Amino acid sequence: MAQSRQTTLILLAFFSIYVIWGSTYLLNKIAVAELPPFMLASVRFALAGILVFIIAKSMGISLRITKRQLKNVTIAGFLFLSFGNGVVVWALKYVDSGFAALEISAQPLVILLLMWMLQGKKIQPMSLVGIVLGIIGIYLLVSQKTILQQEHSFVGICMIFAAMLSWAYGSLFVGRADFPSNFFVNTGYQMLMGGLLLAIISLALGETWTSPMEWGTQVQLAMILLILFGSIIAFTSFNYLLKVVSPEKVATNTYVNPIVAMILGWYILDEQITLQSVIAAIVLLTGVYFINTSKQKVRSPNFFRKG
Repeated sequence: MAQSRQTTLILLAFFSIYVIWGSTYLLNKIAVAELPPFMLASVRFALAGILVFIIAKSMGISLRITKRQLKNVTIAGFLFLSFGNGVVVWALKYVDSGFAALEISAQPLVILLLMWMLQGKKIQPMSLVGIVLGIIGIYLLVSQKTILQQEHSFVGICMIFAAMLSWAYGSLFVGRADFPSNFFVNTGYQMLMGGLLLAIISLALGETWTSPMEWGTQVQLAMILLILFGSIIAFTSFNYLLKVVSPEKVATNTYVNPIVAMILGWYILDEQITLQSVIAAIVLLTGVYFINTSKQKVRSPNFFRKG
């Protein structure tokens, strides 16, 4: 009975990191059509952080952290959420959700290159193959005329790449910094601090804040889903899976998320899927597979998800 219950939980957790995280690109795309990007991201993560704290307190978990840990979660919150996620949401004003998800799937490649440049990590032969395929896949993706002809699409592409660099550096940072041992506490503080920093950025940029009562029904629903499912349930599922199954199995979400995002963007938002995009996806995700396969021998740091 216990084994059956755990199997069910594992299947539900995989559904969360596959489908829910894959759908966050669509949800952000819907919301950013009406709301300012940094305000959107700020509300999402600040409220998600508060809800995580409420859950932690109900479980009797202490929220106390040291000054050093508070500093570290603030830095991580900025790298992962304020810049890493906020800029991606901003970029979704200029590029399709499926395109953004596919470009972001190259994240393991960026992390590997930063580890090589900043830490002197040796790149394994299989990872070299993955890097070459990843670069080819990215080129095929961003060189499409249908994409480059879209207004401000190049700006969106560059913004996503900048966000990927922020996530990659954040991944290396969390590998050596002192954080709260409880992942609920760690996650809650990162979300809350990231949300507060996003609010400061939003106000500094002069974004107009509006009451949720003034938002359209679709945007209200998208925000609820982003907070409850994208930020809390999916990330909790991610951490649960890291404890009960092998990391390389958890990493399979890297291949599934962009496919889910592309299908949802095509079906719901009528986003175009070109033959070149499909080829780029195959080449790029094959490269990511080679890189992730190499990680089974040389573990790289875990990192907080973008979705």
